[in-house]
Formats: sequence, C-alpha cells, structure tokens
Amino acid sequence: MKDHNVENGAAAEVSRRQLVKYAGVGATFVAASPLAAAAPAVADAGDNRRHGGGSRGRVWRAGDHHVHSEYSGSYDTSTNPPTFRKGADAVYPIVTNAIMAKHFGLTWAMCTDHGGPTHSKVNLEQAYPDLLLSRQLVPDVLQFWGMEFDAPALDHHTLMIPHHRDEAQQLYELESRFAKRDAFPADPGRDTEAKMIEFLKAAKDMRNKPLVIAHHASRSATGLGVYGQDTPREFRNGNNVAPDIYVGFEGAPGHQAGPLNGGARGGYGNYPTHGGFDQMTARVGGLWDALLGEGRRWWITATSDSHVHWTRGGSDFWPGEYSKTYVLARQDYADIMDGLRSGRIWVGTGDLITSLDLTASSRHRSAAMGETLTVSRRNRTDVDIEIRFRPLAGRNANGDHPEVRRVDLIVGQVTGPSVDLDSDTNPTTEVVARFGPRDWHKQGHEHVIRHTLRNVETDLYARVRGTSTDEAEPLADGLESPWDDLWFYSNPVFVQVR
Repeated sequence: MKDHNVENGAAAEVSRRQLVKYAGVGATFVAASPLAAAAPAVADAGDNRRHGGGSRGRVWRAGDHHVHSEYSGSYDTSTNPPTFRKGADAVYPIVTNAIMAKHFGLTWAMCTDHGGPTHSKVNLEQAYPDLLLSRQLVPDVLQFWGMEFDAPALDHHTLMIPHHRDEAQQLYELESRFAKRDAFPADPGRDTEAKMIEFLKAAKDMRNKPLVIAHHASRSATGLGVYGQDTPREFRNGNNVAPDIYVGFEGAPGHQAGPLNGGARGGYGNYPTHGGFDQMTARVGGLWDALLGEGRRWWITATSDSHVHWTRGGSDFWPGEYSKTYVLARQDYADIMDGLRSGRIWVGTGDLITSLDLTASSRHRSAAMGETLTVSRRNRTDVDIEIRFRPLAGRNANGDHPEVRRVDLIVGQVTGPSVDLDSDTNPTTEVVARFGPRDWHKQGHEHVIRHTLRNVETDLYARVRGTSTDEAEPLADGLESPWDDLWFYSNPVFVQVR
C-alpha cells in the first residue's frame, strides 16, 4: 500500500504578534531573514519510500491556489484608460503572502488577484514583475501565476497558468479576451455562458493548458439547493467542453476566520457553510456526489482567499494557517498542476491531520485518489478499502492539538451522465461505515482503517471525510470558532466493473 512522505513544515516558534508585525509592506526586506527561514520546507514524515515510474519522488505537498495581494485594487474610471490603485481590496505584497505561506508549511501557492477594467495590463506590467521578485526571495515556495478570473456568467474562478517562459503573455491573452470585467467600456457580451464556453474552448486548445477551478461556488446561494451565480448546469456544460481544464470547485472556501470578527465563515451570508465546507461538497448525496456519480473527474480543494488577516480586521487566515490543499507531487510546477488536474488531492482544516491515503484494491491491483480500479464482472468481487491518516504530532497555528474523533467512508454508484443538467443529487450515495478510535490501529506514525466492500457488481466511487467533532453530518455554521470545527475530505477513488 502507498505511504507518502508529507510536506507540512512545522510552524516556527514565532508568536502571532511577531508574524503580524513582519507581514506588512516591509516584508520584501525580511524575505531572507530568520522569520522567512524559520519553517522548514520539508518535514520528514518517517518512512522514506519512493514509488517507481512516473510517481517517483511524489509526496503530499500542501498549497493554496487562491491568495490575493495588493494588486486586488480599485479603479478610477473617470480616466481613459482607468487608473489602477493598489491595496483597495487586499493589502499584502506578493512576497508577504509567499513568506507566510512558507511559515505555515506550504510548498506551493498561487497569486489570484481580482480583475477589473484593463486589469490584464496591470497583471502584465506591474504584478508579474513582483511575482518574479517574490520567486527569487522565497524560492522554497513554488509560486504559480494566474488570477481570480471574472468568469463569464459565473462567480469567480481560479485561472492557473502553467509555469513556462510565456506564462505572463498567456494570462494576458486569456484575461484581456474573456474576463467579463476587463473590457473598458464595459461589454455586456462578456457576461454570458456562451462566452464562458468560448473561453474554455480557447484554453483547451492552448499548448500549455491552464486549470480552472470554481471559487466559493454557493456563496450566492439563498438556500440549500437553491443556487445563485454558479449552477449545476453550468458546471456540467463547462466540464463537458473542457474536462481536462475545468476540473472542480473549492470544497472549503476561504474567509474561514469570519466568525473571529463576528462574520460568517466563507463570507456565506445567505446560506451558510457546513463545517466550513460549501453545501455542494458537504451534503452527502448532493451536487458533488451527483457529478461523481456521472463518472466526472471533478475535484475539491481548500483555500484561504486571503485578503486581510483577521487580526487586522479582516476575515482571513494566512495561506496555510488554517486550510490546506495537499497534492501528491514532486516539488515541480508541472507535477503539482498534474496532481490538481488528476485528482491526487485531499484537503483539510486546522491541521487535524497531516497525511491521508485512500486505496481501493482487488486481486493484487490497486488504485488511489483520482485513479480507477478495474475489476472483472465474471467474479463476485470484493474491493478492499484502506484508509491511512497521520494525526498532527505537535500543535496547529492556534496552539491546539486537535484529535480525530471519527472517519466516514462514503460510497456512491457511477451510473453515467444525467439527463437532467440541473440535477444536484445522487440518491445512491451513503455513508457505508463510520470509524472511531477503536476501529483503527496504529502503524508507525499512521492510523490505518480497513473495510471491505462485498460483491461489487456496479461502477462506484469511494471517498473519505473525518472530523474533530461529534456531528454525524456537518451542521450549518454559525459563529462558532473555526478552530473547534475541523474536517478533512479526500477526493474519490473510482471502481470500474468490466
């Protein structure tokens, strides 16, 4: 079975007050200081096994693909072209975010600033040179280029550009042509689903293929299953056009520190998150399961959406301080993007755990997250599920030592494309087993759970979640501290019967 090292650099012994002091506009000048170097980029997780073939050197690497800098600004549209002003919406320099990402154990991150009228030129001429400098100052964090894309007819999305010589020009081309707010004067034709489809087709045809991931997908929803800007139909249509580009949504949105300043987790002011997770992900048998039940490779992530830290009046944690997206990859731009594209991902909050492996096996064959196990219909086949997780050894960024109280194994059938593009349920999905501390055994630094799915005769998928709470299902969030409500989710492993 697979046992991966973890890149989850232990938090440095620096007080929160010191962090806030250093993480300001002068951060460029302390990038090489002891603070920046305090958190090791690699934390040895014990067994140092490597795997052959293309997986050689892959370990779980924590990152964040939704981080804002001072280039999420404002525009004076009384001038032509509009005059851009830094720091209106988010306040930190790009290098500050990189320093804090490193401090909180991330090895990759992405700058995703808001667009606006002619913002494509701001990205190209002002923000990108700062990114290049930040890469030099904080080389231990791989820093992707992209933006929080003003997706036509939809809410914001990550637009992640592959790391290559012409990455800045590639983003400029896509933003200037398709971002709905980039045109000046404003162009209503930019804000249609047809324009979104045109954008995805253009991205799919590029030599260096970007990634597109929906942000805070239900933030505009007014109730459970009553969606706002993002709808099941739009996700299906986009994924149909570009399945290797449009690959998922944030399972756990950013702005998780909202309750610490009296606000809602995620900024979900209409209908709340559940355990910090979007309703599309948190509801068993909900939209995520509906998409997986069609056989779609549709993945979830977790991000900070960092704008302003909560200690300065914002609703945000630093990159990696609370939410992490783990990708099984080498410390290499291309392999991290491949992991995101392929579903080698699990997500967690509050550092409840630092490693998670989910494996399905049968007759000496196995598959892990994002992969497919094929079994023979000729045999009444059992499928063995193995779950391995590593609890946090020390304390998290809040000074807590959280403990896993329960792990759930969730299974749903894969029945093919739905005739109803608006469908947001999968009635076959259920929690097939719940495990408490008495149900797992310790193996080295890991806890191991094994369960057998008997007589598998239909295509299915399996996924895992765990929690620090006693909630059977994640409850709608109020003003409880996010540190008291921690969850982790795997992405699925698929089983195909042939």
